[in-house]
Amino acid sequence: MQFQQLQYFVAVAETRHFTRAADLVHVAQPSLSQQIKALERELGADLFQRARGNITLTDAGEALLPLARRILADADTARHEVQELVQLRSGRVRLGATPSLCTGLLPDVLRAFHDRYPGIRLLVEEGGSHDLVRELARGALDLALVVLPLPTPSPALTTVELLREDLVVVSSPEAPAPGRGGRDVRVADLEGERLVMFRHGYDLRELTVAACRSAGFEPDFAVEGGEMDAVLGFVRAGLGLAVVPRMVATRSGQGLRVTALARPGLHRTIALAHRSDVAPPRAARELQRMLLER
Repeated sequence: MQFQQLQYFVAVAETRHFTRAADLVHVAQPSLSQQIKALERELGADLFQRARGNITLTDAGEALLPLARRILADADTARHEVQELVQLRSGRVRLGATPSLCTGLLPDVLRAFHDRYPGIRLLVEEGGSHDLVRELARGALDLALVVLPLPTPSPALTTVELLREDLVVVSSPEAPAPGRGGRDVRVADLEGERLVMFRHGYDLRELTVAACRSAGFEPDFAVEGGEMDAVLGFVRAGLGLAVVPRMVATRSGQGLRVTALARPGLHRTIALAHRSDVAPPRAARELQRMLLER
């Protein structure tokens, strides 16, 4: 009994027609008929009752059909499992993340992933949440780390909350401490301070500006338009203060004074997003697991 014969048998059983079955499995009808006859000789029983325009299963065919379907399903499962294992030895993961997460969260997780799956290429795209959502939607990314709430909620995306991160104020140690020079500072204490501000479209820019306006003032920018590394560099140079994630400040704290924000403080929620209509590749799902378990 050959695997191919079982495929042909199930095709005929489901279509009740030899020619349509042959089209379904992409084989010439005479070849399909020969293989069915060979299977019947192997089993010692007719599987179909053949009458003009009418193909029905015999008792032997009825008995074989669920077994054949199970064998074919098991074969598909085996093929799928092997392919997934192969995907973890080679292939790629396309991950989007905001620049601050590339600086703070990702290095340790990606190192652990690379150590476990050295054959997987990691392609990382930096961008704001709005840009990353667009790239996910068009299929250019497998996963993305975004800031909630999304600028434009999309039912086509599935998001899983990953962490809630505090924001802190960073300044140059050579400059006066922000606010009253205490262990923490209120958002209102930033009024009159010169801020180093991220470019437009940067999640931290919108969050900081909104917090200042809620406190009753418009922020004063010393310099604006940079990405995370540039902003930290400008702060170290004494150009002004910046509001950044605590994880970034901890990792990049050399040459920076880090001041906590007084309660209730400022926070941001990070989520892992992927398309709802397409399951991420096996390697991407493994990276997703490692991020959620970090």
